[in-house]
Amino acid sequence: MFDTALLRAVRRKNERALGQIIDKYATYLCVVIRNTAGESLSKEDVEETASDVFFALWENADQVEKLKPWLSATARNKAKNKLREVRTDLPLDDGRMSAEVYEMDDMLLAHEKQLAVKSAILKMDSPDREIFLRYYYDAQTAATIGAGIGMTESAVKQRLVRGRKKLETILSGEVC
Repeated sequence: MFDTALLRAVRRKNERALGQIIDKYATYLCVVIRNTAGESLSKEDVEETASDVFFALWENADQVEKLKPWLSATARNKAKNKLREVRTDLPLDDGRMSAEVYEMDDMLLAHEKQLAVKSAILKMDSPDREIFLRYYYDAQTAATIGAGIGMTESAVKQRLVRGRKKLETILSGEVC
């Protein structure tokens, strides 16, 4: 609820609201960027990338529906762009180059898997889809989700178990 109000204020170009979002999410974004880039980016590059994310929020606030998922997705994308930028500056004879290429391939494969999982979740029927998105992407508890959609906590947990089995079946042919 608090994020929604801040996002509305940023859409109205309220700099104080943007400052509150920065205070709340700067550390989180640095972790997302560091997890995406590993040790390939310097501290300054990580901070610059986080700043780029907040600038993108300021410029594109009208297209943002949910703040935290948008920030994390944008941070991952900007971190990958920054990695490409930094890696073009590496000399070709650098012995680490081949290992970094494999790491990048692994990161891209992991990203493709995440996209496949999210796509499969979005294809689920309404209550299951909402439960999965709220549990795994919004980090809500089963009790909170149940209260919000009129189910018991145990019913939500059971749907999560069944849904994971469905996802495993669906993705077994798609994901390496």
